[in-house]
Amino acid sequence: YTDVFGDWLCDMAAADETLLGITPAMREGSGLVRFSQEYPQRYFDVAIAEQHAITLAAGMACEGAKPVVAIYSSFLQRGYDQLVHDVAIQNLDVLFAIDRGGVVGPDGATHAGNLDLSFLRCVPNMVVMAPADENECRQLLSTGFHYQGPAAVRYPRGSGPGVPVQATLDTLPIGKAQLRRQGTRIALLAFGAIVPAAEQVGEALGLTVVNMRFIKPLDRALILELANTHEGFITLEDNVVAGGAGAGVAELLAAEGSVMPILHLGLPDAFQHHASREDLLAEAGLDVAGIR
Repeated sequence: YTDVFGDWLCDMAAADETLLGITPAMREGSGLVRFSQEYPQRYFDVAIAEQHAITLAAGMACEGAKPVVAIYSSFLQRGYDQLVHDVAIQNLDVLFAIDRGGVVGPDGATHAGNLDLSFLRCVPNMVVMAPADENECRQLLSTGFHYQGPAAVRYPRGSGPGVPVQATLDTLPIGKAQLRRQGTRIALLAFGAIVPAAEQVGEALGLTVVNMRFIKPLDRALILELANTHEGFITLEDNVVAGGAGAGVAELLAAEGSVMPILHLGLPDAFQHHASREDLLAEAGLDVAGIR
């Protein structure tokens, strides 16, 4: 996913000269090496100063630039005040490319991006996206770049399911989910990296599977349509259950007066230990066997 972002950044920079790239000392980790070489005048490494990176982006956006802040999920926590006060309150045109979203694994609790969907979802003016595969990551980055206002695309560490990445810079409609499989009785509403596992379970059990794509705004029309035709929902996310994407689905149903069983599958209310990403997902019940 890091490589997908790095290639997208260079391609979008070639197409739009207002793009500027910002990183708080994570050039290699966030995939900006090629961009820094091809566009040195538009590349800004502010060192280990996450708060400054975000306020710098806000200032650039005020002057008509389109800054892209490439940052790890766990390091974005350090700039949360600036995200709220300097970017979101002013509704500024800043794209956050959030790497290491969800379970990271061997780097331990300090680098785990388990909280971002929860702390981004509550911020007014934000659009929050999570791709299910590599090509969708590129599409959602383009979507966030062209959106007029603050937007975030969060993707995991490591490799995706192996979907070929198209060279075009296509966008997707804001707030529209993708029905991956039409089944019966139960609908699996999956966010981001958990979609491939949800698809396998849906195929095995004959269930409906939705690639939600957007944590904010949610696809209200599709959720309510499925609520009328299914007996229950299961939400799946590589994020803590508390206040996460699934909580947003529950809030939507409650606001609409729709009462139905809903099971939230996500990460536990605990800081995870050092292990592989695969082992930690299995421990949380987010692999195929656990979901089933």
